[in-house]
Amino acid sequence: MENGGTRTQQIRQVLLLFVLLGMSQAGSETWSFSVAEEMQSGSFVGNLAKDLGLKVRELSSRGARVVSNDKKQRLQLDINTGDLLLSETLDREELCGSIEPCVLHFQVLMQNPTQFLQIELQVSDINDHSPIFLEKQMLLEIPENSPVGAVFLLESAKDLDVGINAVKSYTISPNSHFHIKMRVIPDNRKYPELVLDKSLDYEELPELSFILTALDGGSPPRSGTALVRVVVVDINDNSPEFEQAFYEVKIRENSILGSLILIVSAWDLDSGTNGEICYTLSHASEDIRKTFEIHQKSGEITLTAPLDFETIESYSIIIQATDGGGLFGKSTVIIQVIDVNDNAPEITVSSITSPIPENTPETVVMVFSIQDIDSGDNGRIVCSIPEDLPFVLKSSVENYYTLETERPLDRESTAEYNITITVTDLGIPRLKTEHNTTVLVSDVNDNAPTFTQTSYTLFVRENNSPALHIGSVSATDRDSGTNAQVNYSLLPPQDLHLPLASLVSINADNGHLFALRSLDYEALREFEFRVGATDRGSPALSSEALVRVLVLDANDNSPFVLYPLQNGSAPCTELVPRAAELGYLVTKVVAVDGDSGQNAWLSYQLLKATEPGLFGVWAHNGEVRTARLLNERDAAKQRLVVLVKDNGEPPRSATATLHVLLVDGFSQPYLPLPEAAPAQAQADSLTVYLVVALASVSSLFLFSVLLFVAVRLCRRSRAASVGRCSVPKGPFPGHLVDVSGTGTLSQSYQYEVCLTGGSETNEFKFLKPVIPNIQAKGLGKNSEENSTFRNSFGFNF
Repeated sequence: MENGGTRTQQIRQVLLLFVLLGMSQAGSETWSFSVAEEMQSGSFVGNLAKDLGLKVRELSSRGARVVSNDKKQRLQLDINTGDLLLSETLDREELCGSIEPCVLHFQVLMQNPTQFLQIELQVSDINDHSPIFLEKQMLLEIPENSPVGAVFLLESAKDLDVGINAVKSYTISPNSHFHIKMRVIPDNRKYPELVLDKSLDYEELPELSFILTALDGGSPPRSGTALVRVVVVDINDNSPEFEQAFYEVKIRENSILGSLILIVSAWDLDSGTNGEICYTLSHASEDIRKTFEIHQKSGEITLTAPLDFETIESYSIIIQATDGGGLFGKSTVIIQVIDVNDNAPEITVSSITSPIPENTPETVVMVFSIQDIDSGDNGRIVCSIPEDLPFVLKSSVENYYTLETERPLDRESTAEYNITITVTDLGIPRLKTEHNTTVLVSDVNDNAPTFTQTSYTLFVRENNSPALHIGSVSATDRDSGTNAQVNYSLLPPQDLHLPLASLVSINADNGHLFALRSLDYEALREFEFRVGATDRGSPALSSEALVRVLVLDANDNSPFVLYPLQNGSAPCTELVPRAAELGYLVTKVVAVDGDSGQNAWLSYQLLKATEPGLFGVWAHNGEVRTARLLNERDAAKQRLVVLVKDNGEPPRSATATLHVLLVDGFSQPYLPLPEAAPAQAQADSLTVYLVVALASVSSLFLFSVLLFVAVRLCRRSRAASVGRCSVPKGPFPGHLVDVSGTGTLSQSYQYEVCLTGGSETNEFKFLKPVIPNIQAKGLGKNSEENSTFRNSFGFNF
């Protein structure tokens, strides 16, 4: 127990020494720490924050962590305290073998910003291995004539420890013939030699044995033993001698098995069995015995196992030549392994960031390290990526690289990048390693919605039902996710008098437009407004488009008769002389339609007549003309019903009632029918009225001529005035319009009509053409001419 406590205290002192040594180096570029091997996992190595002069929270905020080139995490960093702790128990012999000092290299990677700190961890040796002899029993055959002071080489003990803990000395059990001494060979290894103190006598003592003990320098020291048997051989006074005491040869590490490496040669002056030489490997480690083989007779050294320069760069071999009498000579062979380019570069990724936002330059995408365990040009490496990518490689410390964006990225052009990182060494032949990584680009709201059209024209028929879908607008956004989700809205109209909110609405999700109420073509024929499309990004982007709505006419208005006015007032009677020719213009029915297009195209048709066949109606302009010559048998009072019909679907119509009075001439007074004639007492008053009427006709004729001249001078397209039989009460509807050729009297057929008096019995009517259109025809024309005249007007009977 006391020895154990002393050993623990010594270990703590060694650890404290190395920790203080590491702390003293914290200010340099490389921070060194020290720890003894075999310490338990979780043992304290040092405080990184204290040694670097950093705050503990800085290590946490910058994501500090420990990385190493061999991909093994033997150290861990407690970012809450800044302590460096062991992640596993370290075995110095396993890590470094016989190399001293044993130094492990680590890097501390800190991000935001990226920074690398170099750490060296020196693993100190403890005396945890005892010396071991590979051969527990050694046999020495020593000639009896060997002189005093002769030296005999013994097998050395192997101790995996190094430094003071390695083999320090050898001792042998007490005897009267030999003592032991140390020999140091060129590779600084120590071998025991047996020195003869007293001459041997085969006849007196043919064989003797003793214990060989190897002691290391540890505290407490460890030891190992082997039995040495000495066989005294009869007279063989010449030992073998090599041609060279030291051989050096170079061999490529890719040499094939069985290759001849070297031939050693020795000679012996003795003859017979004492002169026969046998070659063996002396003091050879297990690696040497496994890798090389020597022919006992010829001295040829051949390769029996593959060489690896990265594992062992050179071998030191002792060749022993022994003659038949037991004498031997030794020579040292140094085999240098030549490196070949047999290791491809390696890539170790420390961190990667994906996806990365677009429009952000100089963003660190990946941090990685590269290495090649070959040497010279075989271990020199270059790193590259394709030139057509918007990325750049930047070198950092200790073969660390960062992959960064060279310029802002555009997700709408390229949403992801496949990047191949190529690492090539400079050996012959060159070896390369490729690492493929995919970098995704995340979206930023940098594209406003775009309408499929800059303007839309929609058509809707009047008298539509409310909430009718009249059309749609559509916009697309090149962004993705919520940045590409579009909302539609109506923008405030530029015309403040347009009640847009009561006319249309829009579906915010799909852009469908709806008419909120029934539209009237006659009140609103078209209107326009703007719609907006806004995405859901932050900040939101928007665009707008113009929408024009055209209201299509429906046949919802019946024809309206302007003349003769059908308002229930006193009927207007047309006067026709019985001597009128065929095709004589009686009057013209004037009508209009509030609709448009073909819905307002009017046609006229004679629906009823007192005497069918006497009058006809022109289908296109409503002119009423005589269809045949009048005679005395025709009733003096004619009643005509004219049908006015539009061209809509379905058609709408109206009727006009005409009263026609047949007279012998314009001088004949308007007399009532016999059954309604007044008393004889009124004859005198009628004569007076007739005289007044003739004067009035003359005045009207003169007025018509003057009016015609005025119209011609002003070049007006329509008649300036028309004499009215009666004045209609109230204004005409405001939507009635004049339609040339269909709705009003044409310029060629304008008349002044006058009714005098206020009673039914004292009323006269005269019809006088302002511009005569039909020249007087003689009664003597034949019936063929009359037929031709009638057909040229296209009457409706």
